[in-house]
Amino acid sequence: MRVGPGAVLSARQEVTARLTEFGIDPKSSLADAAQLVVSELVANVLRHAADRSPTADVGVAVAAGQLVIAVTDRESRVPDAATGPPGAGLRVVADLVDEYDGTLSVEPVRAGHGKTILARFVIPDADVW
Repeated sequence: MRVGPGAVLSARQEVTARLTEFGIDPKSSLADAAQLVVSELVANVLRHAADRSPTADVGVAVAAGQLVIAVTDRESRVPDAATGPPGAGLRVVADLVDEYDGTLSVEPVRAGHGKTILARFVIPDADVW
């Protein structure tokens, strides 16, 4: 997707469509958490990387009892929580994945420049969706 006006809305719409495909109720608390996570991650690309990353990729997958949200941009700088607290957006994302016993990680892109931020949620029992 192009990074610019409307990018957050487009990402949210894509996530909603994918969650529905996976059988996750788009009105569930898990879907709400996923929507907020993708909003924060795409907004971070707009705030911190848009000048070096005119595009970003958003991925959604379900595997091994987890919902995984991935946002990849072309900016090589990786946020480092070890050198200081993350910004407000990443704190929100970290708190949300913690609520679902998930994890948050940042991985450099193997080929070329960039990074992927992965937010993994453990999917609660189907009757809770």
